Amino acid sequence: MIESFLEHVLDGGTTEVEEAVREAAAAEVMPRFRQLADHEISQKTGPYDLVTVADRAAEEHLTAALTALLPGSVVVGEEAVDADPGRYDALRGDAPVWIVDPVDGTRQFVHGDPAFCTLVALARHGELLASWTYAPALGELAVAVRGRGATLNGRPLRPGSPAPGAALEVATSHPDYTTPDQKRALLALDTEGVRPRPCGSAGLEYLAVARGTLAATAFSWEYAWDHAAGLLLVTEAGGAQTTVTGEPFRITGGNALPFTAARDAATAERIRALLATGTAGD
Repeated sequence: MIESFLEHVLDGGTTEVEEAVREAAAAEVMPRFRQLADHEISQKTGPYDLVTVADRAAEEHLTAALTALLPGSVVVGEEAVDADPGRYDALRGDAPVWIVDPVDGTRQFVHGDPAFCTLVALARHGELLASWTYAPALGELAVAVRGRGATLNGRPLRPGSPAPGAALEVATSHPDYTTPDQKRALLALDTEGVRPRPCGSAGLEYLAVARGTLAATAFSWEYAWDHAAGLLLVTEAGGAQTTVTGEPFRITGGNALPFTAARDAATAERIRALLATGTAGD
């Protein structure tokens, strides 16, 4: 059952998962969009790290639906790991893993901004196989399958390369979430020809790279639920990704940080080199 389902997905059979993602958003997220009461919003680590009843309900919905599609699979979800950090170890196990961020961009969701999304990725043995990025308030669904490319609403994604001489807009880790060392590394991007700015929803920033409207990202944290779907989306669209030491980002963790995903390999290397100058004193 496991092998046949994985082969089905890798052969482009993603409709069942797409339906599960859409249904979770329709049932648990969109009815609460711009309808949240104060008691339905909580802080986790601080005032900028929020969770809502929609996050928890959507993750529960997706956990039931996705494991039913693939018996024997497990879920590494942001909210479940927050309650039990040991669940993260499943990324290093033998079972297929669904990596879930039920509402990526919770701050935007809480403030009524439509720029949030649901992220799902399927991985096994640390290798990404497929991903789904769904922005229900924007009506956008991006899908990537290993070796088969990436699409947005059914149309192929191709980021292309930035225009020669154009300033590179780069979405970076928000200052509220960075340590002093990380700030120093990211400050290296504040140079001629580069325009860094704080990121919004990580999933939608990756989508912007994959569609060619953003040059690159530069992030200093490595939680798989924020990055797995987007990294596969960018690379399958034709972009590139690398950590500050030049190694590929690993969803299982232990990466050299910061890391970047970019529209092409040349842009990824330029951002990586700049980040490296900022970490040289570490």
